[in-house]
Amino acid sequence: MNFIHELKSWFPDFHKRPPLQYMKLGPNRGTEHPLMIQFFTWDAMTQDKSWWRHVADEIPRLADMGFTQIWLPPPNKAAVKDGRGYDAYDLWDLGEFNQKGTIGTRWGTKEELLNACEIAKRHNMDIIIDAVLNHKIGADRTEVFPAVPVDENNRLKETGPVRDIEGWTAYDFPGRGEKYSSLRWNQEHFSGLDWDHKTRTKAIYRIIGSGHKGWSTHVDRELGNYDYLLGINIDHRHPAVQKDLLKWGPWILETTNAVGFRFDAIKHIDRQFLLKFMRATRSSTKADMFAVSELWSGDIKMCLRYIAAFKDQTSFFDVPLHYKFHEASKQGAAFDLRLIMDDTILKVKPGYAVTFVDNHDTVEGQMLESWVGSRFKIQAYALILLREEGYPCVFYGDLYPDGKCFDESIASKLKLLIQARKHFVYGSTRDYLQEKNCIGFVRMGDSKHHPCVVILSNAEGSGAVHSIRMNVGNDHTGSTFSSFMTDGERVEIDAEGWGLFTCSAGETQVWVKL
Repeated sequence: MNFIHELKSWFPDFHKRPPLQYMKLGPNRGTEHPLMIQFFTWDAMTQDKSWWRHVADEIPRLADMGFTQIWLPPPNKAAVKDGRGYDAYDLWDLGEFNQKGTIGTRWGTKEELLNACEIAKRHNMDIIIDAVLNHKIGADRTEVFPAVPVDENNRLKETGPVRDIEGWTAYDFPGRGEKYSSLRWNQEHFSGLDWDHKTRTKAIYRIIGSGHKGWSTHVDRELGNYDYLLGINIDHRHPAVQKDLLKWGPWILETTNAVGFRFDAIKHIDRQFLLKFMRATRSSTKADMFAVSELWSGDIKMCLRYIAAFKDQTSFFDVPLHYKFHEASKQGAAFDLRLIMDDTILKVKPGYAVTFVDNHDTVEGQMLESWVGSRFKIQAYALILLREEGYPCVFYGDLYPDGKCFDESIASKLKLLIQARKHFVYGSTRDYLQEKNCIGFVRMGDSKHHPCVVILSNAEGSGAVHSIRMNVGNDHTGSTFSSFMTDGERVEIDAEGWGLFTCSAGETQVWVKL
């Protein structure tokens, strides 16, 4: 036993288990159906109370529905009063200090945030923090330093000579002072920016000069080198930067009693640093710390490279699966449902897949717009909520009216699927993928739960009905299954455990044993 412990100390990834098998997915280790909700949209804001108070008010209902984790928007002070937090100004300010013209963030004050976190704890829901570690925005003053412009389509290609530029790179945090952190950021802590204030020129500049190492080589190769995304790009190789961020990780978890992170834009963050951050924070907090990373790519080969690079330290949002859902919603009956899982993280590496249908970036009008339309929204949710593989995340904008893309009919059906997940889907999965426009699967149940049958269609044509003959097991011969999504329909199971289960064209149906 001592030898095994020594090996684990030498090699932090000795366990070699997929992250979803060891990470915390809910307050109780034995949670059979963990479920996450992304509790915000891009334009989220309430009129009569702060967002953190809205979170606090909704947590009891969410917990009762079966949610075990709630992913909150970035809690840090933004560059502007109503900033979402992705325009990160000060990670250490959670709505406590008078900075950027406000004490609270867009979401509320620190006290309101911590109150919501305490209510979550009392209702057995875990908090997930959105960590924005790639860049900073909203500096307090400018500095002059040498830089070289680069091609925005190939950041390895210089487009002009070295010159002195004036950049917004000095962060003094006058409202916070030295509380929590004494680091004052300046140009030496960054590697690039996109604005020369002296000439009022927008272009991507690589900062050069003493101490600067250029772009990190441990980032995505898109556009030659994808270290730079936006704002003032953080150089994660700088010792002072590392020290500050490695201190912030445990601090934010301890302060909020959160269990882990959603990491924003990891294609642009030095992989060596981010891996170090995950390991160090786990080491100083909890070994089962939750982590999910946003790697925005529909290319399964790229996803697999990142999965290998992060050595079981993080799960990943299944962006390839999201794009399959998006295409299915656009193509309608032309899309072959038998191929819906192919080339997805869920299919290839299910122990790493955090599945989702839509999020704040995919909404219509956003940069990553790829909204899953209403004619396939519920089918997509059925595939992530009712199967055994992966860890599903429900989007706030699909469950709550928020003024954009919301569909009351979708929300009502989604609530039924969430209820079905909580009560009916247990045991192994048996697939029936014979038809292009109608597929089904059976969750075979266990010693305490009956089987559950799911059938979904993307066919078109009012009044058409699809059917698939599926087997629920010999233990259920002569029994009756009832439709859960609609009332009144019945299926009789024959002497060999087979039943003919139906679904209206373009709909989703769940069948449960009476």
